Amino acid sequence: MRAVVYEGPRQISVKDVPDARIERPTDVLVQITSTNICGSDLHMYEGRTDFEPGRWFGHENLGQVIEVGDGVDKVRVGEYVVLPFNIACGHCKNCERGLTNYCLTAQPEPSMAGAAYGFADMGPWAGGQAELLRVPWGDFNCLRLGEDAQERQADYVMLSDIFPTGYHATEMAAVEPGDQTVIYGAGPVGLMAALSATIRGASKVMVVDRHPDRLRLAESIGAIPIDDSTVDPVQAVLDQTMGLGADNGCECVGYQAHDPSGDEQPNLTMNRLVASVRFTGRIGTVGVFVPQDPGASDDLARQGRIAFDFGTFWFKGQHVGSGQAPVKRYNRRLRDLIAAGKTEPSFIVSHELPLDRAPEAYEHFDKREDGWTKVVLHPVGS
Repeated sequence: MRAVVYEGPRQISVKDVPDARIERPTDVLVQITSTNICGSDLHMYEGRTDFEPGRWFGHENLGQVIEVGDGVDKVRVGEYVVLPFNIACGHCKNCERGLTNYCLTAQPEPSMAGAAYGFADMGPWAGGQAELLRVPWGDFNCLRLGEDAQERQADYVMLSDIFPTGYHATEMAAVEPGDQTVIYGAGPVGLMAALSATIRGASKVMVVDRHPDRLRLAESIGAIPIDDSTVDPVQAVLDQTMGLGADNGCECVGYQAHDPSGDEQPNLTMNRLVASVRFTGRIGTVGVFVPQDPGASDDLARQGRIAFDFGTFWFKGQHVGSGQAPVKRYNRRLRDLIAAGKTEPSFIVSHELPLDRAPEAYEHFDKREDGWTKVVLHPVGS
């Protein structure tokens, strides 16, 4: 089968690799028809992780079932399924508590938790930017889709990661009807957080970024765009909220945050959120932060640490939630909103390309070039 193989920093190729296959009775084999390039893939693409050359990416996956193991009871050949990026067994202590993002079985390292397809430090699992994908514990991990799945893949594939992740940010931030919510970052996850805040009834959603194409997309769903290259975003939020600050906020940028001049400041968005959110407000952090970052610009960041304004955070009595999203907690209800025509997360998609054009797509997306907001690759079909 063909797959997007990592060769080294900013070097990928599309080449033949061993076919994915059924290995255990509970496996499902999926022919991948849609797979997204995620901002998290860029961390690995840029060489900012220990992702091993020779492995292939792809944790946002959707496709058609072509084979099931003898132990699979629910999923059927021919069905379209979307796959949470979290690989979860469904029966460990964390999975039983609904924390499928921290599965203890799928992660082979005893001191760690959580697994994902084609991801650094998240187990040995192959990615889905390929023609075939083995799905372990298939009955648990596959979310079956309806009759409109083939035609609406660009919507449903967002259920694999970024739509539930954006929603998780608003859940941790406790967004309620009438709230005023600020989102830092208008990449795909930030835009999904803005969409989720709207779904949850926020009366005002403010989105901070500096890329015009992304800010236009935020505005297209009713959010207020704030360009931090032209204004002080904290003051802009205060001006929008009678000087009190937002009721809650979402961090959707992560450890590679940088200022308008391009200098990395991994603490930038977290400290701006503390300043932007009112007393006793809540913050949901889904932007990726890592335990160590050898490619960082300073010693603190290389150790995975940030200079956090904890004194102000404590003084304001704020609360923060963090971590990867437990996709299964949200993907079924979000699927049903899509199926009912209540939401269309595909509004962020700028390009749908065949798998062979992945190197070009990664290059443009990594440079944040205008108009490259979200790329969907189609290993099989179109």
